[in-house]
Parts: sequence; C-alpha cells; structure tokens
Amino acid sequence: MTNVRFVIVAMAILLVAGIASADEVKLRSSQIAPAAEGKIDYQHDRNGNTSMELKVEHLATPNSLQPVKQVYVVWVQAPGQPPENQGVLKVNEDLKGSIKMITRNESFDVFVTAEDTPSVTQPSGMEVLRASVQNR
Repeated sequence: MTNVRFVIVAMAILLVAGIASADEVKLRSSQIAPAAEGKIDYQHDRNGNTSMELKVEHLATPNSLQPVKQVYVVWVQAPGQPPENQGVLKVNEDLKGSIKMITRNESFDVFVTAEDTPSVTQPSGMEVLRASVQNR
C-alpha cells in the first residue's frame, strides 16, 4: 500500500509541476533609464490566464527623470489590442520595485512607462522597460 501511495503522490507532484511551471523573461531598458534591469516571472494556467510578477532594480524614481514624472505605469498589450493599464510600479529608496498581475492573454508585451498620473488610459511614450511573453 505504501508503494501505491508513493506513486500517486509522485504523479500528483509531476502533474502540478507541469501545470504550474514558471518561466522568466528579461526586460529591455530604454535610453530613458539605461541602468534599469528587470524580469518577469510568469506561468500560464490551464484556463489560458497568465499570472506574473514584474521585478525591477536600478530604476530611478520617476521624479528624477527629465521631464519629471510622478509614477511608473505597467501595461499589458496583446497582439492587435490596445494596451491595458495594470497599475503602478512603485520604486523604493533602493531603486527596486515589483508588481504582481494576471492577464487572460497567453502571448503579449509588457512595458513600463513614466506618467504624470496612475489613471492614464494610454501610454505617454516615455517607455523605460519592455518584454514580450510568448505562448509556449
């Protein structure tokens, strides 16, 4: 009975690991914030949703940019769709920040812009970081 239980547990672990395997993609910095580094850890679920965490470091605060901005906004844009505001990426005194998000898309671009307000509906064009997440 112990061997059967072991096999069942092992199969369950392999199944869960296959469903919840995480991937990573690096963010590319722009000339606006050349020292910035970042990555996105993400995973697709069986319903087609993607959960992710965007992490950055060496990203100057938005009020130190020229022109001065107030916040960094994270956007998700699926192919052929307008970008969607995912929220504010807060940067701490160590110039690090992170934000967790979920999108219904499997393949999409993620980018960060410096903005005057967090409630913008369109990116301003001051893009500081970008990455593409592709369906497996």
